[in-house]
Amino acid sequence: MRLDKFLKVSRLIKRRTVANKTCDAENVLVNGRPAKPSYRVKVGDVLTLSSSARSLSFRVTAVAENVSKDEASSLYEVIE
Repeated sequence: MRLDKFLKVSRLIKRRTVANKTCDAENVLVNGRPAKPSYRVKVGDVLTLSSSARSLSFRVTAVAENVSKDEASSLYEVIE
């Protein structure tokens, strides 16, 4: 699954267009490297979302095309 879609499906970012812009601004790192929105997310990848205020890291635990709002948080675990 594409990174921008994963960020939307997992509800880490609310809209896919915002996820695209965030990736283009190099505010999303995958395994420590800036990633394009088209990067293929795999189980075990570590995603880091950065903003001006803080940075959060997540480990991908599952990849699914569609999940309910309640199940969205099961796609990742918070590291930091």
